[in-house]
Order: sequence, then structure tokens, then C-alpha cells
Amino acid sequence: MANPEDIHEANRKSWNYATARHNAQKGDQAKFLTLFPEESALLGDLSGKSLIHLLCNSGQDTLSIAKHLGAYVLGVDISDEAIRAAQTLSTESGIEAKFVRSDIYAWLDQPNLPSVDVVFASYGALLWLSDLGRWGQGVSRILKPGGRLVVIEFHPVFDIFDDEGNWTAAFDYMGGAMVEESDGVGDYVGTSGNGLVANPVGADEVVTPYENPHPAYSFSWGLAERVMATVEAGLQLTHLQEYPYCNGWKAFPEMEEKPGRRLYLPPHMPQLPLMYSLVCEKPLR
Repeated sequence: MANPEDIHEANRKSWNYATARHNAQKGDQAKFLTLFPEESALLGDLSGKSLIHLLCNSGQDTLSIAKHLGAYVLGVDISDEAIRAAQTLSTESGIEAKFVRSDIYAWLDQPNLPSVDVVFASYGALLWLSDLGRWGQGVSRILKPGGRLVVIEFHPVFDIFDDEGNWTAAFDYMGGAMVEESDGVGDYVGTSGNGLVANPVGADEVVTPYENPHPAYSFSWGLAERVMATVEAGLQLTHLQEYPYCNGWKAFPEMEEKPGRRLYLPPHMPQLPLMYSLVCEKPLR
């Protein structure tokens, strides 16, 4: 499958199927909209400022930013199911927000988009981008002069390991190679337990593991490629940090959960970066 539009459409179907099952395991999210400390520190006080969350999934983080940091928020995602869930969560929580269902590139390519103070991307978003350069240019275009791109993401070193949990390098680290996930978007919410869900439904209510009938396609972008996509779009790098843990996601059963819903590699392994954060600014002139 080489046509980007076909890839994106396949991913939309896979995410629609998975998102319904993810949300069935999350309980009453309207009462538990929280941010990790790293997100709050990177974003800062956003009172009266505008923020667009690209690839926002079901809107939990988007609405948490509005609730705790005071931003006017807009979330964009390709999944119909995710946007429906986000709109419902906005209503149930009483937090005002706008959500748009769109292919991210089609949305960024629109003429006359409003300029914003902050563009945000987080946790498992960038590996779904088929063209990093096009994404970087789109982000730069919609930022106000002095505006910021803030990214907090799982480190791409995660993407090299096979799916069996034995920590064997099986996939390319860089180069944008497309990876077909024949089982589709999986149940990372269920396998992460309390890591991704502040108030999971009771054990007797948890949805049983599912098989996604729709394949999904992701891309193996290295850290340098991710950074340079923003720099080459004219943004100035002001912050880059790697972390020996990741927030929430228990990618493999052996990972150790410590306070704050931080997940670390098992003790027998050397330290590797599991998460990174990136901040870029658009020059004033």
C-alpha cells in the first residue's frame, strides 16, 4: 500500500474499531481529567491562549489542558469514533472545546486556518504521520509569531522491539519505513491497567481482548528526523529532553510501574530513553 490517502483511510478504520473498545474500559473520564507533571511544566499557564491538539484521540488530554491550564482548545483527529467520544466528554465534563474529524494533512492544508499560540502533540502520535516534513510545515504555518510547538512523546527506540515482549530488535529505527501492523491498533489501554486510566471500570466489566479486523500502518521515524522536521520548517528548537521512563503506557509486561504512573524498563536491562519532550518556537519575524 503506497498511496498515503489509502494508508490514512485504513488507519481511520482501525482506530475507529479500537477506540470504541478503549473507551469502554475507561470508566467515567469526565471526573478524572488530569495532566502528567511533564505536560504541565512544558505547556505552562495558557490562560486566554489558543491551543490546537493534533491527533487528539478521544480528547482526554485536550480537555485536561483546558481545565488545568486555561487554554482555548481545538482537537483534530482522523477517527470518527474518537471525535464523537471527545465531543461527548466535553459535554459531560462541562469543559468547552472544539473537535474536528479530519485527516491531519487535509486539515493543515486548508486555506485561512486561524493562527494559534500553541500546537500540541503527544503520546504515540508522530509514528502515524506518513510525511514528517509536511506535518512540520503545516504546524509552522498555523503558529503565531512567537507561538510554540510542544511535543511529549514515547521515544522511537520503543518502535524497534518486536511484539513478543522479549526485547529483541526487529524493526528499523529511522528512515520512515512503513510498518504494517496486521492485527490493527491493539488494546494498549487494557494492557496498561491503571497506567492510562485513572479510574478503570471494574474487573468484571473490562472488555475482553479483541482482534482488530482492520490493519494499521505506522512509520519508524528516528528522533533526529522528528526534530529536523520542525527545524527545517523554520521553527527554533528551545528544548529537547529524554526520559528513562514513560508515562502511562505499559508497552511490555516486564516493565515496572513506579509512583506517578511512570513505567520503567526491567532492572536487568540497561537504561534506554522511553520518552522525550520537544519545544520549538516560531520566530517573531
